[in-house]
Amino acid sequence: MAILSCLLFTAVNAQDDRDFWSRVRFGGGFGLGIGSGYTDITIAPGAIYQFNDYVALGVGVEGTYINQDNFYKAWLYGGSVVGLFNPIEEIQLSAELEQLRVNQEFDRDYFDPLVDGGGTSRHRDFWNTALFLGAGYRMDYVTIGVRYNVLYDEDDMVYSNSWMPFVRVYF
Repeated sequence: MAILSCLLFTAVNAQDDRDFWSRVRFGGGFGLGIGSGYTDITIAPGAIYQFNDYVALGVGVEGTYINQDNFYKAWLYGGSVVGLFNPIEEIQLSAELEQLRVNQEFDRDYFDPLVDGGGTSRHRDFWNTALFLGAGYRMDYVTIGVRYNVLYDEDDMVYSNSWMPFVRVYF
């Protein structure tokens, strides 16, 4: 993170404040899933610095709450660094490094049926690192695409799959 900060500072230090802020774009994502006994809420604001028409670099924060009644509950929060490359106006390639703190509570009988004792719930608190490589179709401020988590681990129960669709918005 320190290297990223130094690079960003060096790149923009030579420009005046008006030019800097004209190249900063804000956006991010919001997710909401509600069903019978199920809630999934994500808020993920972010900002990028548009170096030129082809390259942007940014940071984001994320907070997620997931609850499935009598089964699973989790809080996830953390941050990410994203690099965007547009070889042509309509195509966007991305690399995103994400670090999340994960606090999970789940029904032990469902996930660990062979473990005796210790009650029926299990708690796990850990850091999860993801490295997403993605590609998408860009239309003005919106990019729709798919990304792949090269560090995916199904045992962490953070993501259900290594492949994930995304919608990215920066104004």
